[in-house]
Amino acid sequence: MTIDQLRQKIDELDERLVELLNERASCALRIGEIKQTLGLDIYQPDRESQVLGHVRKHGVAIKGPLSQDALTRLFERIIDEARRLERESAHTQGHETPPRTDRAAKD
Repeated sequence: MTIDQLRQKIDELDERLVELLNERASCALRIGEIKQTLGLDIYQPDRESQVLGHVRKHGVAIKGPLSQDALTRLFERIIDEARRLERESAHTQGHETPPRTDRAAKD
């Protein structure tokens, strides 16, 4: 493949990633609504550890070029954004204090 063809392939993959990330974010928002109904905290460190462990394990299983550490960093960011969306949604609905930075939420 030429560099232009590879770049086109990356553009197509990026579009799919955007679609999947938005689908994932919609699921996270729904989970946030359920957490509110059940009176659960938005920040669920045990679940986040499960998600990170799952993606790390899957990365090893598919033998991709991304290391476990790289996958962890990527998914930590994805999870941070999902948590931010949950907080914004809760704040908009008046169910939680205003959104905090994710670092402050972890401390």
